[in-house]
Amino acid sequence: MTGCSPIRGAIEVAGPGAGRPRITMRVGADEPILAGHFPGLPIFPGVAVVEFVRRGALATLAEPSRPGHRWVLSGVGSVRFLAPVFPGDVLTAELSWSGEGRTRRCAASVTTGRGEVARAKLAFTERGTA
Repeated sequence: MTGCSPIRGAIEVAGPGAGRPRITMRVGADEPILAGHFPGLPIFPGVAVVEFVRRGALATLAEPSRPGHRWVLSGVGSVRFLAPVFPGDVLTAELSWSGEGRTRRCAASVTTGRGEVARAKLAFTERGTA
């Protein structure tokens, strides 16, 4: 992956491109984005949960981009945060893909061991790198 990200955790993929791929990531206590976010009660910010889905979605996109192009996040349809995420939690998201041509949509349900924490719908478009 190129570019920068507000999270450092490694995302693991199960079944990329097959049906409903699943992604996971452990939220490390050393994640830089946790510094200063509710001191004394660190909570993984919502933007980091969306970034987890974005990175995982790009890793599971079944159709590779054409030469000289790459898939990029082009929109956030909706995000709903349902519960907090804490250091040590393991995030898991089941992804569902739709769309055709050079635009794809990804719907995700994100959970931890305590249940569902977020739902997100993201759009991706293939764009030239020049």
